[in-house]
Amino acid sequence: MATSRSRPQRAAKAQTSASRNSPAQTAPAPGRSVRIVSSAHLAEGGWAELSELEFGLIVCGHAFARWSTRCMAAAGTPDLTPTDVLVLHHVEHRRRAKKLADICFTLNYEDTHVVNYALKKLVGLGLIESRKTGKEVFYSSSAAGRGLVERYRDVREQCLLPSLAGDVADREDLARLARTLRTLSGLYDQAARAAAAL
Repeated sequence: MATSRSRPQRAAKAQTSASRNSPAQTAPAPGRSVRIVSSAHLAEGGWAELSELEFGLIVCGHAFARWSTRCMAAAGTPDLTPTDVLVLHHVEHRRRAKKLADICFTLNYEDTHVVNYALKKLVGLGLIESRKTGKEVFYSSSAAGRGLVERYRDVREQCLLPSLAGDVADREDLARLARTLRTLSGLYDQAARAAAAL
């Protein structure tokens, strides 16, 4: 009569088998590059590089949002969201008054309510001013808003710019990357419209 294995022995064998078969524990084949992605099922087949880029966009987007709010807090206004910060900077852009629709178009916001809420919040904080002309409301930065933006730039130059080194310090490469990202945004917009029509 065969002797049954003890529970510790069976558990150890099961754990060894699971570790051997787990994708997370499987070493990549020699000479095969490893794709850094967050959704491996989307990286299967062709264009795995796109999935790797998308993961880069995700983590970079969150990192930029976190940086923008921390930088604004260091500049003296800690209660702004990433959208608030983007809207404030764009309203100050070129010192020209802007409409809600223009702000949403430039920043590629589909939900106008989100931007409208940010505008009202910034008006309430005295960082921007609103002026109604006919049926349109135009927004421009106030003296307090311009001062805050200047302090934000000072913190940016102190904390972010000195970190630019190596590959990311190449200004031409950064310009090419910016153009590529703008092109990709158009492709994703087209794909979104196609998906909405299915």
